Amino acid sequence: MDLQQRDGWLPAQVASAGGPLKLQGRILHLVDDPKALHAQFHGTQAVGGEASYTYGVNTDAMISGQACTLGYTPEVLGPHFLEDFKEVVGEDQVRTGGFQVIVGGHAYGSGSSREVAVVAHQGAGIELVVADSFQRIFQDNMVYAGMPFTSDRTVLERLGAGEDLDLTALSDALPPFFRAVAREGGLMQYGTKLLGGALSPTYAVDPPLVPMNIAEKIIARRTWRGPGAEDGIAAVRPGDQVLARTGFRGMHEYTAGMVVSLYQQEWGSAPMHRPELVAAFEDHFVLLGDDTVPESVKGARLAPAMRLTEEMVQACEENGIRLHGPGRPLPPGVCHRIVVEDYALPGDVVILTDSHSPTAGVLNAFAFGVGSTAMAFALRTGLIPVTVPKSVRVEVHGNAHGVLSPKDLILHLIGDPWFREEHWREQPTDTCIIEFGGPALTQWNVDELSVLTNMTVEGGLMTGLVEPCVPIVDFLQEQRGIDVTHRLVAPDPGATYARVMRVDLDEVPLTIATPGDSRNRAPLDAHAGTPIHNVVIASCTGGSLADLRTAAAVVRGRTIAEGVRLTVTPSSHQVARAAREEGLLALFREVGAVVSEPGCGSCIGNGPGIPLPGETTASTTNRNFARRMGGPGPVYLVSPAVAAATAVTGRLTDPRTLEP
Repeated sequence: MDLQQRDGWLPAQVASAGGPLKLQGRILHLVDDPKALHAQFHGTQAVGGEASYTYGVNTDAMISGQACTLGYTPEVLGPHFLEDFKEVVGEDQVRTGGFQVIVGGHAYGSGSSREVAVVAHQGAGIELVVADSFQRIFQDNMVYAGMPFTSDRTVLERLGAGEDLDLTALSDALPPFFRAVAREGGLMQYGTKLLGGALSPTYAVDPPLVPMNIAEKIIARRTWRGPGAEDGIAAVRPGDQVLARTGFRGMHEYTAGMVVSLYQQEWGSAPMHRPELVAAFEDHFVLLGDDTVPESVKGARLAPAMRLTEEMVQACEENGIRLHGPGRPLPPGVCHRIVVEDYALPGDVVILTDSHSPTAGVLNAFAFGVGSTAMAFALRTGLIPVTVPKSVRVEVHGNAHGVLSPKDLILHLIGDPWFREEHWREQPTDTCIIEFGGPALTQWNVDELSVLTNMTVEGGLMTGLVEPCVPIVDFLQEQRGIDVTHRLVAPDPGATYARVMRVDLDEVPLTIATPGDSRNRAPLDAHAGTPIHNVVIASCTGGSLADLRTAAAVVRGRTIAEGVRLTVTPSSHQVARAAREEGLLALFREVGAVVSEPGCGSCIGNGPGIPLPGETTASTTNRNFARRMGGPGPVYLVSPAVAAATAVTGRLTDPRTLEP
């Protein structure tokens, strides 16, 4: 199998981060001002002390979805690092510019779980990342892939003064498990020693019992106690770093090749741990060949994407991994939707190599995204490193009045300054989640509630999970015919939270995210009337049966505005079948929509609905970074009802204002 090994390629491991770093190249400051950014590539080194650093430099900006189709080695990715960033950085300009250190602002590494974003840094010659704060998945990936990082800006002065920077000291400042990984030379090497019985937990396995919230209870029950011991300890607390036993593990075409390459280089053909709990999904590329996808996109992405797909298919065949996709043994669809339909269970630890893995938290599971190295480790050991998060409990009250959706609520929450500015953070390696509870949750079904947990990651959070409630029990009984009452995990009385927030739905407006970041919240009313040319109803936050029903109710009896393109993509085979039987897909086609087969599609610029030049888009997807959807135009994030109303009028529209 050609897994892009390139003469035994491995990402630079943590051991390479030891020893001194001397500044011999240049420092790249990722600032808001395009002129100041441009100047750094044309001979100006200094950036003034008053410079404003870009908030939330995201993984799509670091390495685009298009570049990700090309492979996962430093040589392939390095030339595309930061390409098109702020429409300033050109291909291979970072590497050829001799930049050695990169400096960012807060929330550096927002977005995807793609570990190739770290590999792209390495391929571009970056040896140190300095930022005010880092997002959780990206930070984990830096540790496991050996990229030195710090939030201490004084290192810049020291490097500038000619001092040799001790990179070992940077790793020594990390929490215990991260330090242990560094000592062993990387997570894969750590895994080999663990499997050989040579390692013990880096954490206490006999802590006192204390009241715990839902996430803490799940993690504690699944914590590894050491060789030969039964899993489970009495309690965990925020900041603890433990190894937790995984339930379901999953990957897709963008990531599977890199995961298996890493696995084979460390463990060869050694068997995977419980392969029956592993699945791979052909979902991110399946719509690339659609007739409505621009030829320029197909030409750039389709052929390399198919090579990555073939790597995944071969890996599944050789390792007995379940495979979902068109014409594959199991039905197609967006991986996150299928995990909810078929795999996740309350009380489990669920991981996928995708940042939107928190979707499965809707089933009272602890679900989160991981990078390729962490997944390779989990496939062999059955364990995953977890930094125990702080928990914020959001208690939902009030009445949605059949109009306000979970999309409105989660955009309202993650755009709140308390979350946007990460007021929960005290240490650089802190993590945080939302535990959703309250009586108003029962107004929505699992389809709808999954949007809440899915989009916690867009707020810089590790995951979200839903407390035991009737919609979970009903869904699993109807969907899988199982009674999960005994598996549901509720918080203990007296459990500790970083904050408890009470939200009254009657006070939450219909909410959108303005272009650039999902945290750019705004009330719909403030932007009503904005002209829209492209409307997308799709993805793991907009393509469920509940979403399609909501949108269909708005467009029924109406027509799509002239000059507006509407794309509808069901999120799974099961959703598509039900929508077809209810006449929803026929209705969308009748009003002029493009209705595609199930898949990930335009969310990541790989399917129908990609913005065309000059278009402004309204989308039910979960992420609106610049160029994320495959085009440079602005993207507003909206609910399915608002998307449908917007398609009818050609401008951002409150569905309640439409004439009967």
